[in-house]
Amino acid sequence: MSVPTVELAAGLTVSAQGYGAMSVAPVYGPVDPAEALATLHHAIDIGITFIDTANVYGEGASELAVGEVIKDRRDEVQLATKFGLVGVLGNGQRGINGDPAYVSQALEESLGRLGVDHVDLYYLHRVDPNVPIEDTVGAIAEQVKAGKVRHIGLSEATGDELRRAYAVHPIAAIQSEWSIWSRDVENKVVPAAAELGIGFVPFSPVGRGFLAGSYDDASAAENDLRRRFPRFAAEALPANYRVLDVVREVGAELGATPAQVSLAWLDAKGRHYGLPSVSIPGTRFAARVSENAGALEVTLSDDQIARLDALAGRTVGQRSADLNWVSQGRE
Repeated sequence: MSVPTVELAAGLTVSAQGYGAMSVAPVYGPVDPAEALATLHHAIDIGITFIDTANVYGEGASELAVGEVIKDRRDEVQLATKFGLVGVLGNGQRGINGDPAYVSQALEESLGRLGVDHVDLYYLHRVDPNVPIEDTVGAIAEQVKAGKVRHIGLSEATGDELRRAYAVHPIAAIQSEWSIWSRDVENKVVPAAAELGIGFVPFSPVGRGFLAGSYDDASAAENDLRRRFPRFAAEALPANYRVLDVVREVGAELGATPAQVSLAWLDAKGRHYGLPSVSIPGTRFAARVSENAGALEVTLSDDQIARLDALAGRTVGQRSADLNWVSQGRE
């Protein structure tokens, strides 16, 4: 399989689809460590060069797994990680730390777990409401000068926050949830990114597995992180399964899977807005990696795009239980 590349920013060229490594931590259910490592190796084997993780995933377990995979393959990947979230995501005990003094500490810990001397892209995972974003980005910029960070990214920043950060130091990428059923970023964040020439990295591009047709409420563990999201509540699921039905219908027309349709839709939206966009679907299974990469060969018609566009209005439940946690609540 040949995976094309995308220039997210000057000097940061990555595969047109990345790999989001949140799924190698047990946030969506039990993980077989050996299978997770094999899946990461498979992603690189088929040409996926953009590996995206975070220090908080599995309380460091994800970075350790990525570090194990790339110890002999560092030159094959563009490596991204994030900092700023503190606490334990799985039990809801979370906070944000954007203190400039914390930047170097978090980075050194991540570099140690990853076993590298620099990362290609370092994101602020969430904007700290108690710290001016200019101060946090300024501290990351010091790590750029030190050679430990190549490019700076933000996650779930608003359009205004993106512009303020960019005034301090060039921002290579903005990572936010963007998918068939999460469209709010198109109001202000996507236009700001397009205006500034900032690449977009959609996370949860297949709706945390729901838009891939892989979520089964009956078998999901009680500690499955998705149970904390309004769209996965019992009262929301009937309407949202009808959303999935349309994605499946489009897939049947194209001979594509629901996940491939969802990812192809995002690729089309990136072109529509004129900005480089690289989705980072995550999975624990090598076969799913290949399936997701197959989306790069799927082309949607204008009619199919329009039908999928309409699904945001039919989705029940917000994308976060606390909208201030994401850009939507602060725009």
